Amino acid sequence: MSTSPRALLFQLTLAALALPAFGVAQTPETTLGKPDVVIIAAGMPSPQQSMLLTTARGFYRFWNTNDDQTLKRVLSPHFMDRNLPDGRPQGPTGPSFANTQFHQAVPDLHCEVTQQIVAGDRVVSNLRFTGHFTGTFGELHGSGQTVDFVATDILRIESGKVTDNWHLEDNLTFQQQIGVIKK
Repeated sequence: MSTSPRALLFQLTLAALALPAFGVAQTPETTLGKPDVVIIAAGMPSPQQSMLLTTARGFYRFWNTNDDQTLKRVLSPHFMDRNLPDGRPQGPTGPSFANTQFHQAVPDLHCEVTQQIVAGDRVVSNLRFTGHFTGTFGELHGSGQTVDFVATDILRIESGKVTDNWHLEDNLTFQQQIGVIKK
């Protein structure tokens, strides 16, 4: 007897809620929220699951805190951004540069992981970024506009370090929300 998609989604949701918080104290700055859905490849050993999810959560926690020490703990010194935007440095300094730029525009930037797929050495994460444009973006000054856009990452993780990131952000929505591009 096959399981209906709705029943499978319910089971996956329950499994995601049962995942441990990996021993990290949660504060308003670091709370990522529990993903609605976590899908883990069949047969993946628990230690591997834990290592991959802990590393990915550390990477996303960095986006909330802008703490370079958090980033250094989870990022490989050989990190490669496989979708490098113009103006962003390649390598391990790239995410810090990007995060600083976002936090200058949206000081209360918050990253929430909404769902994840874990398979092999990859963690695919659907993300939601929220906050308020109260800072500066280039020469544009915010006036409190709400920021709410999504992104998707494919992280490659080896030995507890993110080695590669393929990412896609909804920059059109972000730029419309802060007034760079007209809706």
